[in-house]
Amino acid sequence: MTDESIAEAERHLNVRLPASLLDLLRERNGGPVASGRDAFPTSRPTSWAPDHVPFDFVMGIGRREQALSLLDSPYLVEEWGLPRGVVLISGDGHCWIGLDYRGRDGEPSVAWFDADGGSELALAPDFRSFLAGLTSEESFD
Repeated sequence: MTDESIAEAERHLNVRLPASLLDLLRERNGGPVASGRDAFPTSRPTSWAPDHVPFDFVMGIGRREQALSLLDSPYLVEEWGLPRGVVLISGDGHCWIGLDYRGRDGEPSVAWFDADGGSELALAPDFRSFLAGLTSEESFD
């Protein structure tokens, strides 16, 4: 991933991506997440589980066959009826984790979006806090 591809993605999405996300994507531009960091605990039940949401992969920047990208966010937000002002970083169509830029000038918060149920849940105030809170899905019942 190059600085040019990051700048192009930020122009396309009309946002400034969090530095902590870019650091992660510079190490590995999307793909599966390590099993010890593949879930985030929640304060209330979701359609996924009573106490957590999955984070089994992260979208990268750029286009690859058969892989979703951060660049697909505008289309996916429209297709699934999600709030405008969100950049999706993980999900499968029915449920998503996204960077929530609504009403924010700086770093976005991280939220869970259930497209089928029309609900959302704030997960972390920023991406760095989200990363710090990740844990193993196996640690939940």
